[in-house]
Amino acid sequence: QVQLVESGGGLVQAGGSLRLSCARSGRTFRLHTMAWFRQAPGKDRDFVAALTSNDGRTYYTDSVKGRFTISTDNAGNTAYLEMRGLKPEDTAVYYCAYDESTVINMAERNFDYWGQGTQVTVSS
Repeated sequence: QVQLVESGGGLVQAGGSLRLSCARSGRTFRLHTMAWFRQAPGKDRDFVAALTSNDGRTYYTDSVKGRFTISTDNAGNTAYLEMRGLKPEDTAVYYCAYDESTVINMAERNFDYWGQGTQVTVSS
């Protein structure tokens, strides 16, 4: 089993920055994908960013490219989402997701493990 615990959410003014963390524990697969999704009130949970362990490639949804950066620590046990230039439309609950495979289609259904979420609120 895998457990994911997010932290780092909070309230920030537009233009500000936050760094989210996702601590992973449990079994480890060499080939895996870590990702961040977010869910705004009344909306579906949407893909934000992902990193695949086999090649270190990163993937971003268009609305966050150039502002958000996904990374992991050297051991691959903690994932980070560095968020800069935050906008009110970034307000959402942010979820960490993990799958024991190299995910190609970054859809919610392709990730087996999820954290509990952390709230990010951006005021205008």
